[in-house]
Amino acid sequence: MAEILRIEGLCKNYPTFSLKSVSFGVEHGRIMGFIGRNGAGKTTTLKAIMNLIHYDSGKILAFDKDMTENELENKQKIGFALSELNYYPNKTIRQLMRVTRKFYKDFDEKRFLDVCKLFNLNLDKKLEQLSSGMKVKYSVAVALSHSAELLILDEPTSGLDPVSRDEILDIFREIVKDGKRSILFSTHITSDLDKCATDITYIHDGEILFTGLKKNFVGSYLFVIDRRAERAIEGPYVAAKELDDHVEGLIRVNDKEAFEKEGVEITVPDLEQIMVYLERSKSHESFTL
Repeated sequence: MAEILRIEGLCKNYPTFSLKSVSFGVEHGRIMGFIGRNGAGKTTTLKAIMNLIHYDSGKILAFDKDMTENELENKQKIGFALSELNYYPNKTIRQLMRVTRKFYKDFDEKRFLDVCKLFNLNLDKKLEQLSSGMKVKYSVAVALSHSAELLILDEPTSGLDPVSRDEILDIFREIVKDGKRSILFSTHITSDLDKCATDITYIHDGEILFTGLKKNFVGSYLFVIDRRAERAIEGPYVAAKELDDHVEGLIRVNDKEAFEKEGVEITVPDLEQIMVYLERSKSHESFTL
């Protein structure tokens, strides 16, 4: 399947942090979750894609065209929002609509108004008066109103209550249903990805550790709970920790047999468990192997 976005060998060096040859792609009709702990490089990568920061090397293609050389054309087909909207906070949605439509040649005012009605957005409310969930809906409404084929969103569900988050995720699934549009969104709320993501890109300390199908990522690991009296933290764990009455840890599927022979409990992990233990395995915190 053709890719709507391709990042290849993206490098960006700061005094205390670097993106290390970041490479991944987003296919048409997919929702890709971009995960990693805070400071791992998610926002830096998204800003580089949108040419909001200068990067040292690498190539970014959107719609099969170089993002730098075709920036204005490509951005007509991209809906982008950082984690917090902070431009024109004293303007109402109606006033912002009048400004926004000047930037997009395909902006459809009727569609924007219809989507705002669907999302229960009050056109006469100022941006600063909107809740976090309503700001996300506003960003999505703008993207849908200029026929964006790719949505790039930074932490869109952060700070939302469970009901609002579930509503936003339903909207995401509906957006990609026709196979023509795709979504790339960064998040540290892995339960959201359990519900809607088809693909995962996992970044750690500026380096991509996995990119591909979510089911392949999750299917690579198992979770072990050892409640035996003679339990031991030794073994082929990715990472493990010892609690009061048991040892628990993440293992690779290929190591399942070694634990089955010991009769310990083996379960399928969720994304949060995988991410937590992978991060722990690469840190120097005392309870990890």
